[in-house]
Amino acid sequence: MVATIGDVARLAGVSTTTVSRHLAGQRIREAAAVQATIETLDFRANEVARSLKSGVTRSIGLVVPDVSNPFFAAVAKGVESVSRQLELNVFLSNTDESVERERAVLQGLVGRVDGVILVPAREETDNTAELRRANVPIVLLDRRLRGGNDLDSVLVDSPGGAAQAAEHLLSLGHRRIGLISGPLDTTPGRERHDGFMAALGAAGVELDPTLIRIGDFKLESGYQATLRLLGLPSAVTAIFAANNLMSIGALRALHHLGIRVPDELSFIGFDDLELAELLSPPLSVISRPAVEQGVLAMRLLRNRIEGAGSPKAQHIVLETRLLVRGSCRPPQPSSDGAIPATRIPIGNPS
Repeated sequence: MVATIGDVARLAGVSTTTVSRHLAGQRIREAAAVQATIETLDFRANEVARSLKSGVTRSIGLVVPDVSNPFFAAVAKGVESVSRQLELNVFLSNTDESVERERAVLQGLVGRVDGVILVPAREETDNTAELRRANVPIVLLDRRLRGGNDLDSVLVDSPGGAAQAAEHLLSLGHRRIGLISGPLDTTPGRERHDGFMAALGAAGVELDPTLIRIGDFKLESGYQATLRLLGLPSAVTAIFAANNLMSIGALRALHHLGIRVPDELSFIGFDDLELAELLSPPLSVISRPAVEQGVLAMRLLRNRIEGAGSPKAQHIVLETRLLVRGSCRPPQPSSDGAIPATRIPIGNPS
């Protein structure tokens, strides 16, 4: 049996109002007894919220895998622009791409929020069970969950965007292209990898497996992947990085090596960067409407909270677009076909 607020009140010898005040953070004389009872009964905050008269917290949770990523900052801006109009508080949580951390975060939101916008750490692992049992609405953003088709989602055309990047490099004459993919057990990592490879295959280009590096969507992995690509016996003529932070890491590696873009190597990344147009040369990217993703996710969540909209799950896929700037050009003749090993630094970026 699931404990209720009445169970806590009876066992602690207080009124349900007193328990409610304690859970709301107010001072009560019986705080020690009430808290001990809550722990004894393993009482969850969601039962509190459902037992209270209104059952409404006027708050929503936004759970992302990396708060340091500018993309998720833009998403949060979109979410907040709608939630502010609705007078809803937003609890932003970071999972650091960890399934275990995500599980703890989601469990902690039960009873504290009226709905959750979730960017899952991994496709295969579903940590939403407690939220579902508590009937807390969930909207997926940027990533899917296997078996989660009953949840609303807002994604972008990652396969199409990656294909655009491949086709652009192919049109310039590149054939030895370094591919820095994200984790293949995430939606964007897998879809961008597959989209890029499919475009190469459609053009009759078979990519050498040594030119494929799997990163973790973080700067350091982009840096290390680039060092390894440039240390190959036969040089790459272009690199595609599957997200913004790995692009930054890759560009930092090129800078440390003194590799000139696009004179010695062409570069294109997925996700626009705020300073991309100010770089020398300006960076060609696959752009996506990050703020709009947040806006649409918040609108879908609002409909679920209010019991409005379609009874069927809504799945929105937004378009991506290629922004051609100055970081790509046709491949240039190379004197020795590889970057000298003495130019490749060892250790972390700085």
